[in-house]
Amino acid sequence: MKLAKNFVAPLAITCFVCALPQLVLAQDKATPQELVSKVREAASVLSKSGEAGLVDFDQKPGPWVWKDTYIFVLDCTKGVMAAHPMKADLIGKTVTALKDIKGNPAFELLCAATQHPSGTWAEYWIPKPGEKEGSRKVSYGFLAAGTPYVVGAGIFDAETAIADLEKSTSK
Repeated sequence: MKLAKNFVAPLAITCFVCALPQLVLAQDKATPQELVSKVREAASVLSKSGEAGLVDFDQKPGPWVWKDTYIFVLDCTKGVMAAHPMKADLIGKTVTALKDIKGNPAFELLCAATQHPSGTWAEYWIPKPGEKEGSRKVSYGFLAAGTPYVVGAGIFDAETAIADLEKSTSK
């Protein structure tokens, strides 16, 4: 019996320590609801600051980069990336003509947010950082009122249907 007690406690501690990284990783993934909230907050800020506020969205450590995602800004009248904290080389580049590995025009689809008062979702396939194969990514775009800018953010999500995401944002 004493041997069992001496074995169970270390086993339980080992199981907890092994599971801890998975728990931390699960907490570090942004949810679709967080995307919507953060994108709408960013759009509100950008509506007030206009073009002068774009620089705030280029900051890698900052309020617009969180968990496993970040805010980016499209200028849909010009078809260019207006702000991006992770890929500065995209800023000012035409992106609406870019297509994913399956031929989907993700940025063009996000620019459709200018026509939808509750924003829009787009799905596309790109490699995750450090990978070569494409994975499904969903991004939410929302128009910054009074500007030509669509604010967006995305997460890798292999399961949630676009229709379900759209239902959650039309409320």
